[in-house]
Amino acid sequence: MLGSIELKKPGKRNIIFLTMTLIWLGLIFSFSAKPANESSKESAKVGRLVCSIFVPGFNEMPEDQKLDLAEAIDYPVRKAAHGTEYAILGMLLVGTLYGIVIINDVNRYSIPSFVFGVLYAASDEFHQLFVPGRSGNAVDVCIDSIGLLTGILLVNCILYIYNRYKKRRQY
Repeated sequence: MLGSIELKKPGKRNIIFLTMTLIWLGLIFSFSAKPANESSKESAKVGRLVCSIFVPGFNEMPEDQKLDLAEAIDYPVRKAAHGTEYAILGMLLVGTLYGIVIINDVNRYSIPSFVFGVLYAASDEFHQLFVPGRSGNAVDVCIDSIGLLTGILLVNCILYIYNRYKKRRQY
């Protein structure tokens, strides 16, 4: 026991969460390792998909108009992707820590999860400095941090509701 922190013996659930977290970290890294032109092509595909779902008559528009619309939403699509991938990371980090470390207060899993996630986001942006056509961006670290916080808060809400439900069932 280290102060109020104690390590648990990892079970199947813990190994699954840790494995999923490591895979997700690798996936984020692989997205960042793609050169700018390849990343832009993927964003354009997602932009077209979003437009086809939300813009009435998109599929009947001339090709140049489709391209203009897809390019217009490129920036928001990219930033939403950043936030989403880090929200998922935040949930996985809390799940990983919750499974292998005993801390007296469930909310205390949030701080180390958030710190690790922000450090990973910063290192990911640094990594992009070495990828052709890409650049490191402090705004992306902020967006990633908001995504992390969203994922962590979501897990905390779920755990809070679950624990209240569990307590009520005991009585």
